[in-house]
Amino acid sequence: MSQSQLKRPVIPPRRPGFKVCYICGREFGSQSLDIHEPKCLEKWHIENEKLPKHLRRPAPSKPQALTGGSYDINAANESAYQSAQAQLMPCHNCGRSFLPDSLSVHQRSCKPKDNAAKLQRCLDSLVTYILD
Repeated sequence: MSQSQLKRPVIPPRRPGFKVCYICGREFGSQSLDIHEPKCLEKWHIENEKLPKHLRRPAPSKPQALTGGSYDINAANESAYQSAQAQLMPCHNCGRSFLPDSLSVHQRSCKPKDNAAKLQRCLDSLVTYILD
């Protein structure tokens, strides 16, 4: 090996042509995404129906960048990623974000660090109960 080859950093190549699912945020090839999205949306609806009423979310809609005329894959992927991130809900105790079905599992083991967080959680539950 030459001296210049040893100094060059190894950078993994970018994954060209991969598209982000607007529902789950995972990457797929263009052909695979067309197969994945309807199944992912179906799974999303099934999981959403299992949640308590106060945790149910409106169905995600396909971002405009994915349905518009001129197509820029980076803009489309960014829009899809933002749409997937909008599905996440924060934990009232630690602030980490989860999908609603994962949030309930997380909250069983996440304990509030002080009484202020516990009080806030009780108030949130009361407001939710009143609104439902």
